[in-house]
Amino acid sequence: MLVDTPGLHRPRTLLGERLNDLVREVWSEVDVIGVCFPADEPVGRGDRFISQEMAELKATVFAVVTKVDLVSPQKLAEHLLAVSALHDFAEIVPVSAVSGHQMQSLVDMMIKYLPESPQLYPDDVLTDEPEQVLIAELIREAALEGVRDELPHSIAVLVEEMMVEGGLTKIYADLYVERDSQKSIVIGTRGARLKEVGSRARLEIEKLLDTKVYLDLHVRVAKEWQRDPRQLRKLGF
Repeated sequence: MLVDTPGLHRPRTLLGERLNDLVREVWSEVDVIGVCFPADEPVGRGDRFISQEMAELKATVFAVVTKVDLVSPQKLAEHLLAVSALHDFAEIVPVSAVSGHQMQSLVDMMIKYLPESPQLYPDDVLTDEPEQVLIAELIREAALEGVRDELPHSIAVLVEEMMVEGGLTKIYADLYVERDSQKSIVIGTRGARLKEVGSRARLEIEKLLDTKVYLDLHVRVAKEWQRDPRQLRKLGF
């Protein structure tokens, strides 16, 4: 079983604290942890903060150095040395998801460290996440395309309604941001960006559901939702 957690970080909001709590909860329950270090970014304070958090873990910890296709061999070698100084990793594996470099090696290496157990899910079950959660994440990914630096955690998506009519699945979803200025960014000039978000997300949702999809998106402002316990509960955090 693979669990993709949020990134551990120094929290500035209630949402950040809850995401960190989720990471630590998962870390306490798993057998192998792969921590990603992008090869094109220097090792910094955030990486040292994470390495301190890992010091007490019982799980086997891998360093996964990603995006190696973006750096020279010399830069990669320097980066691998810097990463190795952070923690006593069981393995350090340089990979590229774009080129596929060493991806299978990473899988094989992780499996080697995993203890055997009874089969926990049937062969045809790919995830235990509800469809609506997966759909919301696909919409959020589409909305963040190109504005991830401006709105990293400021967009939340809630699927309000799903219905099947013949061979068409109708989905109504709301995108929540914290400020009017963020709403303008998501919508774009004359709604052009929101339309593009809808088109991109719809194609991915159709792949997921294997059916034609009608997608209706609305952008709403929920002031400071990352700091509001009531809003966080509504949005599933």
